[in-house]
Amino acid sequence: MKTSESVPTTHAPHIPLTDYYQTEQDRQAYLRKIFDNTAADYDRIEAMLAWGTGSRYRHQALIRGGLQAGMKVLDVGVGTGLVAAQACLLAGDPALVTGVDPSPGMMAASKLPKTMVLMEGRAESLPFPDNHFDFLSMGYALRHISDLGVAFAEFQRVLKPGGRLCILEITQAKSGLGQWLLKTYMRGVIPLLTRFISREKDTATIWRYYWDSIEACVPPEQVMATLRAAGLTQVKQHLEVGVFSEYQAIKPGNVS
Repeated sequence: MKTSESVPTTHAPHIPLTDYYQTEQDRQAYLRKIFDNTAADYDRIEAMLAWGTGSRYRHQALIRGGLQAGMKVLDVGVGTGLVAAQACLLAGDPALVTGVDPSPGMMAASKLPKTMVLMEGRAESLPFPDNHFDFLSMGYALRHISDLGVAFAEFQRVLKPGGRLCILEITQAKSGLGQWLLKTYMRGVIPLLTRFISREKDTATIWRYYWDSIEACVPPEQVMATLRAAGLTQVKQHLEVGVFSEYQAIKPGNVS
């Protein structure tokens, strides 16, 4: 059995997916373009993917992560705001919630409260001062980061002492049957359905990419080892229905 000390940390969440781009240098431009191009379809397809349960799940995941009323929240990879919308409800005031994302198209497609702040930026270089947020969330964007070690160090930096982290991600099922079912649904069924209901030609591609990045992603043990290496403590994984992972952690120190 591997101990936490024997699990290696990681940088790239997965190897370059050359069916979509050739090098890591090409990856950022590819992702920005495809997310911008498919933003108008994203929420509709996501609701279909989650069978309408996504909002309720995100709400409960943030509660499990420790989000409480009055906390100052940063949502990294905010996208169209599906996690941030639930953070606004739990924080009690949308003005307490800030979202950051490299895709202006995704943020423009959001339906978030006007008093919530949205900023263009990347997880590896957050445009905020040290010790600034009580809670940091990230929903299904871990696989799109170029360097997890750098990003997690940034998360640790901008959190206040005692601040909490909650990263939502889809991870591989343990069983071969579970992996086959999820792959068939996400890489086959969903892209096929998007051809009939999407407005943008790249929408089917982004959902195929979504699965391919899940399949190639480093295992949860390496993600948690990298969180610990960034100086975060009480790192753990909560798993729902075998594939929905919630990585939780705390920045050392007392809450001010």
